[in-house]
Amino acid sequence: MFYLLDPEKWERQKHFEYYMQMIPCGYTVTVRLDVENLYQQVKKCGLKFYPAFIYCTGKVVNEKREFKMGVDQEGRPGYFDVMHPNFTIFHKDDHTFSDIWSYYDDDFQTCYQNIINDMETYKDVKGPKGKEGQPPNFFCISCVPWMDFTGYSTWVPTGRPNLFPIITFGKYVEEEGRRKLSAALTISHASADGYHASMFFERLQEVLDEFVIDQ
Repeated sequence: MFYLLDPEKWERQKHFEYYMQMIPCGYTVTVRLDVENLYQQVKKCGLKFYPAFIYCTGKVVNEKREFKMGVDQEGRPGYFDVMHPNFTIFHKDDHTFSDIWSYYDDDFQTCYQNIINDMETYKDVKGPKGKEGQPPNFFCISCVPWMDFTGYSTWVPTGRPNLFPIITFGKYVEEEGRRKLSAALTISHASADGYHASMFFERLQEVLDEFVIDQ
């Protein structure tokens, strides 16, 4: 469901208008995350890291209104009640990738299984879009498992920055006995400011640290 924001009460209305009309810009922030706890939890249960990280990120996205933004057909701003992950899968035979999406669920086991099932179902579908029917309420997340980076940037020279978040993370490496990875958040300035990006990563680190898989 999509909820319109009241322009008379929404504290970022003028910021939204400014960054949509006057200076339609976006930004990317890259941070270092500690994923040791998440790694140990999935290893203990024989699960995969990528779907678990997608769940953790989706949990934070769905807690923050600024990361669930969109506009209606008239261009009026609002937010969705839930955002579903759109993620990439890699084809080892020809080194291409495809986007697929899954339904997000607050319950880890349900969400994890949704992602695993879609990965298996669409693993051999080639092309930029592997699964049809993508809903309008989605966020993007992808992994570059071959590279540990310290900075990341994305831009569209002839388009507008996306209101939805795009998260890109690299491979985890061991630092001082703990696994860490870099993750980048890209989003339109009309949706979120630096404060919101800071709170996003602060909360994501909390989720990663507190994550426990019930058996």
